[in-house]
Amino acid sequence: MYPQMPLPAQVPADANEEGDGIVIGDGPVTTDSYIDFQCPFCRMFEEASGPMLDGMVADGRITLIYHPMAFLDAMSTNRYSTRASAASGCASDGGKFSEYLYTLFANQPSEGGPGLSDEELIALGLQIGLTDAFAGCVRGGVHLDWPPYVTARAAERGVSTTPTVLVEGVVVRPHPGLIRTAVSAALHSGV
Repeated sequence: MYPQMPLPAQVPADANEEGDGIVIGDGPVTTDSYIDFQCPFCRMFEEASGPMLDGMVADGRITLIYHPMAFLDAMSTNRYSTRASAASGCASDGGKFSEYLYTLFANQPSEGGPGLSDEELIALGLQIGLTDAFAGCVRGGVHLDWPPYVTARAAERGVSTTPTVLVEGVVVRPHPGLIRTAVSAALHSGV
């Protein structure tokens, strides 16, 4: 069990009230996605479910909250999960969290290796239109204390694997059809 952690001094832009996730959209059904940028199953989940989730955000059906965890730091030699999650916080500060999330998964390093360097994380951000402010945020480690907080909060909620998806607080297998069904049920129940 992770110890109770205080809210980091600085959380990324668009963070939820608890400070442990990035909010996308404002639909009536809250959908939480717990991910780790080192997790190959998370990459497969995003490839399969990401466009559908984006569509439900665009249609105003869901509020999507991504929780980038540092769950798999031990699977790299340089704390890649923490650094990639912190960089995603910097991308959120720059207004490009979703774009950066997809870019990180498209360039995911294999488990057990060194992971991408900070300079490689920065280069990926610059390729999608993030600016020097993003580069400075990553180089300065502005959000490095955020991923451990997100991970601790996830553990408090009982999240022990990635990806984990919650629809209105209920765990749903991370499969597009099952998520779509859970969201529809929540909408029809008057959430």
